[in-house]
Amino acid sequence: MNNKVPRGNLKSILKKKKPHLRLATNTDVLVHLSLLLFLHRLAEESRAKAFESRSSTIKPDHVLKVAKGVLRRARG
Repeated sequence: MNNKVPRGNLKSILKKKKPHLRLATNTDVLVHLSLLLFLHRLAEESRAKAFESRSSTIKPDHVLKVAKGVLRRARG
């Protein structure tokens, strides 16, 4: 996996935010995967919204309309 952010940086950010948690060795990879899955879901639903409005390209307003619902579902 080619990360733009080194794994060490991601681990240190997680440690600073939640120092009391004991993190597994692959936690940073799981966080990265979760982010990618979230972005993929956001892109798919934005594309569907653009298709509903008969647009051939995804515009910022399509993403904004969909983002609230995707964030609500991502929280659990």
